Amino acid sequence: MSYSISKVAIVGLGLIGGSWVKGLREVNPTWHITGFDRNADSMGKAQALGVIDAFADNLEQVVAGADLVILSVPILANREILRQIKPFLGSRTVVTDVGSVKGSVAEDIRQVFGEDQPNFVLGHPIAGSEKSGIEAADANLFRNHKVILTPLTVTDDSAVALVSDLWKSVGAKIEIMQVEHHDEVLAATSHLPHLLAYSLVDTLAHQHENKEIFNYAAGGFRDFTRIAASSPKMWNDIFMANKQAVLDALDLFTHDLSELRQAVAQSDSTAMMGVFTRAKVARDHFSKILARRAYVEPMKSQQINYIARPGGSLSGTFRVPGDKSISHRSIMLGSLANGVTEVSGFLEGEDSLATLQAFRDMGVVIEGPHRGRVTIHGVGLHGLQAPPNTLYLGNSGTSMRLLAGLMAGQGFDVEMTGDASLSSRPMNRVANPLREMGAQIDTAEEGRPPMFIKGDKLLKGIAYQLPMASAQVKSCLLLAGLYAQGKTTVTEPAPTRDHTERMLKGFGYDVHVDGDTVTLESGGQLTATNIDVPADISSATFFMVAASIAKGSDITIEHVGINPTRIGIINILRLMGANLELLNEREVGGEPVADIRVRYSVLKGINIPEDQVPLAIDEFPAIFIAAACAEGKTVLTGAEELRVKESDRIQAMVDGLKVLGVDIEGTEDGAIIQGFGEQGAFGGGEVVTHHDHRIAMSFTIASLRASQSIKVLDCANVATSFPGFIELSQTCGINVSTES
Repeated sequence: MSYSISKVAIVGLGLIGGSWVKGLREVNPTWHITGFDRNADSMGKAQALGVIDAFADNLEQVVAGADLVILSVPILANREILRQIKPFLGSRTVVTDVGSVKGSVAEDIRQVFGEDQPNFVLGHPIAGSEKSGIEAADANLFRNHKVILTPLTVTDDSAVALVSDLWKSVGAKIEIMQVEHHDEVLAATSHLPHLLAYSLVDTLAHQHENKEIFNYAAGGFRDFTRIAASSPKMWNDIFMANKQAVLDALDLFTHDLSELRQAVAQSDSTAMMGVFTRAKVARDHFSKILARRAYVEPMKSQQINYIARPGGSLSGTFRVPGDKSISHRSIMLGSLANGVTEVSGFLEGEDSLATLQAFRDMGVVIEGPHRGRVTIHGVGLHGLQAPPNTLYLGNSGTSMRLLAGLMAGQGFDVEMTGDASLSSRPMNRVANPLREMGAQIDTAEEGRPPMFIKGDKLLKGIAYQLPMASAQVKSCLLLAGLYAQGKTTVTEPAPTRDHTERMLKGFGYDVHVDGDTVTLESGGQLTATNIDVPADISSATFFMVAASIAKGSDITIEHVGINPTRIGIINILRLMGANLELLNEREVGGEPVADIRVRYSVLKGINIPEDQVPLAIDEFPAIFIAAACAEGKTVLTGAEELRVKESDRIQAMVDGLKVLGVDIEGTEDGAIIQGFGEQGAFGGGEVVTHHDHRIAMSFTIASLRASQSIKVLDCANVATSFPGFIELSQTCGINVSTES
């Protein structure tokens, strides 16, 4: 069915309906708009203000011949209004409303019109003002605000499209919901807060000292109770119309409030901190959503590009963010430990925060992070609770793969999901060996997320030979082994990072390492400890390569973790002739640490030893840049794992380097790169990152040896591992800026 509009009728001339028609009038000045309100003064004012063209004191005159009828009346008045206008609606008249409860209106429509009413489109604008009445009508009230449409099962798609377009024309953003879901959401987010505000003000007003209470009320009281100044009649109708959903939300709140009261009565500081920290994080996250900065939104939607201009050199002494791998594991093992674990140097990137939030969702009290400090109130190996919802892990493959092992040993079901990038990455590498241990795991097609792990399954230890070197798979199985009967043994074909083994030992758990084989048994416990997270060598890599290729560079990166299973980048750069020194070598919390000084040198191409590949697997995008600047040919083999990272990193680097004029050929497990040498340079152009943070940072440092500017597309995901990358790059001497 097609619809056209020339006449609009509005029933109820208040702030919301009046603002909408005022906005529509500005967009469509030729429309004829008629209005009705039980208050004659409101109708006269609406006409005098130019909001409507005409009014009448009976609904027939207002509605007859209208193409669109807007109901803007109290919720409980809708049924009677519908009865009165029914005889005057045409077969193509679209009817919509602006009420904050949809279930009662849907029932009113069924009672008055029956089931088959395709022209009704129920709507709820999420906007308002402390002012009221037609005098406060504002044509811009809905700009950048959400409007929820809740079409019925019989609603015509064309009618929905029409109403959606009308809201969009006044600047609103449209979301579609089912009627029942809308009422549940609004009961919790709007109706319950209003109910509580009314109740609190009423309670305090009954106290003998109420004058002093209100006289000395602080800003928090005023902010919370401001909404108690809303129309009592309107909210009475809303609570009546949405009775069951409001009661459900109120019952849940009452239960949680009772538990908080008990925590206060018993001076249970941990329980109180749990409520307060979870609430603060939720509120902060809500603020980010309002500002459209939430990490749960797909990062690629932010569309941040880097503009890297040619030339420059690096200088200075600085520290890069904390090691991401250790940050992940500190949260996981600290949560499972007995006692309180203090973490310093924690990486406050999106990936690490996803892990932190997952454990908060499972009942762990975690304070911070604040300037890299995190306090974890461990619950013990068997103290995790079922999360209230799906665990959302953003872009973090490490979080999902390691958590898969832990979740396999829990007594509750859990579903894990992530953003579009993570949802395309294979998880059978961990799911299959976990199934051998007795876990029940379901995944999407081809083993991709979401992962659904059935709880309460008896795990048994296995001896597993890794088909390819992978610290994530090894760690996943070791963490599952904490809950499995007997021994869990993992043998790897080549050494990979051993942070899990080291940290388990640091928490007092017995782990046996014999060459390439790691073994542990269940039955032990983790004891809280303090963790100082060293700077991430993967993040330091970009500046190590940058200083190596840019003439005149001389930098020192402080407190970098140089775990023997992570120093492939140091070994490879030295083989290429880099001028690289390790200073002030020491051990911090079981992890070797050093300051790294790097100065410019002429690099040469090499055949990268395959035994170094697992030790530098995350650093190869930057190594490709170094190889392109080297004299002669560099050959990489044995790196097939690069094809299943956040992107196919081999193909992404090959494609990007070709854009910049580099002679490079991708192979199944690596690449052959013909370097342009000391006198050569990258060209310019646009490089596609496939939303991969390491690809983005690698092409940024390439600008140091470029002849033209390089535009690096889709760089929002850099925040997953290296918050502050752009600012530090600019400080060090890289000429880069952002473009949103």
